[in-house]
Amino acid sequence: MFDSQSTVNSQHHSGATGIDMIYFKNSDMNQTAKSQWKTLDRFVEINSHWVKLIAEHLETTEGKTVEYWRVERADSVVILTIQADKLLFPPPMYRPGVAEATLDFPGGRVPPEATPAAAVPAIIKKELGVTESAIARIEPINTLGWAVNSSFSNQKLYGFVAELHPTATVNPEFIGAEYPVTPDGIRDLLKKLTCLQCRALLLEWQNQVDFRF
Repeated sequence: MFDSQSTVNSQHHSGATGIDMIYFKNSDMNQTAKSQWKTLDRFVEINSHWVKLIAEHLETTEGKTVEYWRVERADSVVILTIQADKLLFPPPMYRPGVAEATLDFPGGRVPPEATPAAAVPAIIKKELGVTESAIARIEPINTLGWAVNSSFSNQKLYGFVAELHPTATVNPEFIGAEYPVTPDGIRDLLKKLTCLQCRALLLEWQNQVDFRF
C-alpha cells in the first residue's frame, strides 16, 4: 500500500472487536495519480473482516487539497434465481443500514481469489438451501462489474441468472417470496423491491431477454 521509500509515522491500535486501527501522521507517501488526483497522505486506516476504511488528503487537478474518506471491500454477487418460470427469494433479512428487513435476491461477497461466477453456487446453497446439482445453468447479466458507489467504494457488482431444474426440491422454509417471470410479475415485484442493486440487475436482465428465458 505504501512505496518502500516512504517515511510513515504511524500508531497501531487493536481493540477487543478485532478491528485494527492505524493512524498515519505526516506521511511522505508518493503522489499516486487517482483519476488525475494526487494522494498527499493517508491519515486513517481501519481494517476489519468486512471492510477497510481509509481517510486521505488528495490534491485535485485544480491544486485544491481535500479530505476524502473511502472504503475498500470485496465485490458482490446478486443472483436472479428461477425455477418453473418463477423468481425465488429467500426470506427477508434484517438490514442494519436501514433498520428493517428487506426483500432481496440471493447475494453475497466474492471470496478472495475467487471469480464472481465461482461464488454463485455457494451463495444459492446458503440462501435457498439447494446444492449445485440443482442448478441447470448459470448465465451472467453483466460481465463487467458495475461500480456500486465509485465516489466512496471500490466495490463492484456482478449479476447472474441461475435456473434451477424443475424437479429440484427447494425447502419452503427457504422461500420468502415467488414472482412469475411475466411482465405483470416483474411490475408487481418492482413495487416491493427496494434494493437498488437488485432492481438494476432485474431491469438489465429484463431489457436483455425480454422475458424469453
